[in-house]
Amino acid sequence: MQRIGQVLHISQNRNIIIKAEKLPRLGDKVLDENLNLVGTVFDIIGPVSSPYVTVKPRKTELQELVGKMVYGAPRKRRKEDN
Repeated sequence: MQRIGQVLHISQNRNIIIKAEKLPRLGDKVLDENLNLVGTVFDIIGPVSSPYVTVKPRKTELQELVGKMVYGAPRKRRKEDN
């Protein structure tokens, strides 16, 4: 598990926007500080030097995440990913 970054805001279409410290892979699970599932990585946007991560949420109470750190749990690799 690695720290992804801090939640900046919730977009109009209810995606979670994170200022990335470490880049996760698309499809990785995103967890809050209590290791509860928040959602999955949907996209990585912005400049390479300062990227942002968008997360499709799995929970309904999203505003409580703003300003908090979130963490990534890599998905299991398949044999052909090696």
